[in-house]
Amino acid sequence: MSLTLEHVSRTVDGQTWIDDVSLSFEAGSFNVLLGRTLSGKTSLMRLMAGLDKPDSGRILMNGVDVTGQSVRQRNISMVYQQFINYPSMTVFDNIASPLRQTGVSKDVIESKVRETARMLRIEKFLPRYPLELSGGQQQRTAMARALIKDAGLILFDEPLVNLDYKLREELRQEMRELFAARNTIAVYATTEPNEALALGGTTTILHEGRLIQSGVTPHVYHQPQTVLAAELFSEPPINLMPGRIDGNEVSFANFVHFPLNVDLRTIGDGYYRFGVRPSHLSLVPSNDDDLELAVTVELAEISGSETFLHVRNEHFSLVLHLPGVHAYDVDAPIRVYIPTHKLFVFDQQDRLIQAPGLRMARVA
Repeated sequence: MSLTLEHVSRTVDGQTWIDDVSLSFEAGSFNVLLGRTLSGKTSLMRLMAGLDKPDSGRILMNGVDVTGQSVRQRNISMVYQQFINYPSMTVFDNIASPLRQTGVSKDVIESKVRETARMLRIEKFLPRYPLELSGGQQQRTAMARALIKDAGLILFDEPLVNLDYKLREELRQEMRELFAARNTIAVYATTEPNEALALGGTTTILHEGRLIQSGVTPHVYHQPQTVLAAELFSEPPINLMPGRIDGNEVSFANFVHFPLNVDLRTIGDGYYRFGVRPSHLSLVPSNDDDLELAVTVELAEISGSETFLHVRNEHFSLVLHLPGVHAYDVDAPIRVYIPTHKLFVFDQQDRLIQAPGLRMARVA
């Protein structure tokens, strides 16, 4: 099966929810829609499913125009972030319900329900009711009901957002393994860049209904074509500093100066925006090309076993993503280190000129 969206747009009450999006997915592919809340992820999935119709453009399945077809006429399944199960039915009956609607024999239903439940490790819960299950078990039940249809297209609308961290990690791994052996198109919506990286496949970045960049996930992450793509595919967002290349020197905000390293020598003189991911900054030098900056602490945000350290100088602010717990007083003076070989370079139109470790031709 293939799914193609050709210049699809949708407007609701005068507001553009989807703006001229074109995408193509092939059978057996796992595809992530990445974007902040209200970026258009759910709206786009509803168009794919046939729950809504685009105002312009076409949707094709296997080359056939299905733009006007309802969800009942399409071979699709959908899993939502809420645990949508029938509370008065056992887990077995919840999973079996799509097959019963198609008149499949009892023997086939029995076999397929147990096979699907076994894949998702909920076979022993088949006699129970959904309210007797944990959150992760309820979501597995909902996923099993979607998978048992053998639908050509399965849509996951932030299905793990209501689960705790450990369960989310566990189910992500299971999903990768599950779809590796299936000839189904899977489309998965998330607000979290790290989830997109963990799931792999392809990633499409959306923002305010527009497609920002799409491609194989590692490629999109390592080579964001614009500043916006770099900001959206980074958690916390990538740090950006105005700067200039002049001869053999780089300067940030005409404040800190350092020699032009080999990675930047192919770029001509001029003004640029330099980016560095929060995870690449450190509190101790670890590379020969590390640039030392004197800064003051704005906030030490501790999240589990990680710390997001917000710092500033008189010219720009930075965020460090540090492993471990680091407590600092507000306004405490510290030093941070930027590995200059890890710098992204964007031109004045916010287009990528160079990514770390990748020499690129200058954009005209």
